[in-house]
Amino acid sequence: MVQPVFVLVRSQMGENIGGAARAMWNFGLDRMRLVEPRDGWPNQKAVAMASGAGRLLDEAGVFATTAEAVGDCDYVFATTARARGLTKPVVTPERAMEMAREKIAAGDRVAVLFGPERAGLENEDIARANAIVNVPVNPDFASLNLAQCVLLTAYEWRRQGVAVQPERVELAGTDWASHVEIEKLADHYEARLDEAGFFFPATKAEGMKLNLRNLWSRMPLTRADVQVLHGIMRQMVRWKERGG
Repeated sequence: MVQPVFVLVRSQMGENIGGAARAMWNFGLDRMRLVEPRDGWPNQKAVAMASGAGRLLDEAGVFATTAEAVGDCDYVFATTARARGLTKPVVTPERAMEMAREKIAAGDRVAVLFGPERAGLENEDIARANAIVNVPVNPDFASLNLAQCVLLTAYEWRRQGVAVQPERVELAGTDWASHVEIEKLADHYEARLDEAGFFFPATKAEGMKLNLRNLWSRMPLTRADVQVLHGIMRQMVRWKERGG
């Protein structure tokens, strides 16, 4: 799928450009453009920081002005943490990347501007954008590292394009226990606890057994868990039969 172009404007440190490239590639983005990087280009510190994302730096376009860098784009976002006195739509990174997908799907070319580390984008840059992207950070400390801002935006792009489970469990070499396996575990414990006189007094025995069954069914047990619990009960019975 076509993707947005990330434009780093007057970046001050090669390390941050490399970090931005790495953040982009983490989320499948590889279209980078640079506007007047302070320390020149190419930059070995950027290459070192980019790690496995060096290809983005090799293919990055370098431009003299912001206007040139976004000249072929139909819609431009400008990231900034501060109010700039310009009348523009202000959106979150999530909404910005949602809009980017909509516009790209309609055939538009989209760019996202990221400013220099010290002061961010200037009004002359933002004036060329169609909308402002504002990250809801701590108002008392709104400064974001360049690579951090790139990563946040790239993450939102990726998140909306792939099915990501909000929560999952890593099953380490096992699988969830079946209903039958849990029933057998419940039978095992009920039988042994009955022999031990656990269900006392008799008037409360049925209620206690029902609660115990309910406990097993509530627990998200794996097959390995079931085997361990069977083993615990067997060992306790052996220990008791040996006389403790």
